Amino acid sequence: MKRVLAPVLLIGILAFYMIEKPLFEPYSQKIPGTPVVFDMTPIEGGTFKMGSSTSSNADEKPVHEVTLDPFWMGTHEVTWDAFELFLDKNYELAISEEPIGEIVDGLTRPSIPYLDMTFGMGKENKPAIGMTQYGAIQYCHWLYLKTGIFYRLPTEAEWEYAARAGSDSKYFFGEDASKLEEYAWTKENSDGMTQLIGQKKPNPWGLYDIYGNVLEWTADQYDPEFYKNSPSKNPVNPSDELYPRIVRGGSFKTPAEEVSSAKRFVNDPKWKQLDPQIPKSQWWFPEAPFIGLRLVRPLNPPSPEEINAYYTAAPIADY
Repeated sequence: MKRVLAPVLLIGILAFYMIEKPLFEPYSQKIPGTPVVFDMTPIEGGTFKMGSSTSSNADEKPVHEVTLDPFWMGTHEVTWDAFELFLDKNYELAISEEPIGEIVDGLTRPSIPYLDMTFGMGKENKPAIGMTQYGAIQYCHWLYLKTGIFYRLPTEAEWEYAARAGSDSKYFFGEDASKLEEYAWTKENSDGMTQLIGQKKPNPWGLYDIYGNVLEWTADQYDPEFYKNSPSKNPVNPSDELYPRIVRGGSFKTPAEEVSSAKRFVNDPKWKQLDPQIPKSQWWFPEAPFIGLRLVRPLNPPSPEEINAYYTAAPIADY
């Protein structure tokens, strides 16, 4: 005799899988209580060759095999439309359609910058810029409190894997540098400023502006020798010093010849040269209008304890 599951039990099982095993598809994330929405693109897990054997940069060698778990990545770089809600609580209160909640209300936020952090380049649908890695992580923390979903910075390996989109060439579209302008805002075509997201062609996995527009934070400390000792599974080189840390992709100020899937860029204390604070701000690089962020959401999130440790790690005092 066939056993029939009670409707209530069936609903419970379906609810469990919908919560614990989200459909691995593109989705749009609405920031609760606001009209702001951003898009996330699924990146299937897999194995790829990281680095470049033909580059003149020694830190892109040796080419080594890396295997990654699946994750979603921001279809676009985080825009001011989404970032300013975190930056300015009064702005969030003004735009919100409902109370922001005690936990969110009590979150430590950046000091309002004393400079125009857009540097006159505009905000609407343009990438947010100038935040430190700590500031970028705390933005992810704010999103977590708003949405209940664990967002974080990509690892260096995740960024390169997503940028390559299955290719092993210099660019995801091959070796022809003349095609770069179809996909990227660089020094040669940007008019010296950030550009609206999503105007260029996406890479084959649906990611826009993965090259150019703004440099993008990763989770990793920069080590020119790391590729020689890198783990093969989900590698990450945790940040325990402020400098140098890895940023990827190039920006509107980067010469086209310096852009590629394998190119590693690093942050620089000179980006805070104008900062009069002692110690220097933990939130802003007042001379870096070319650094932004792109979100990642792992398909299999870490434990609540690991999430809490990621978001609550104390900032390192700058010098």
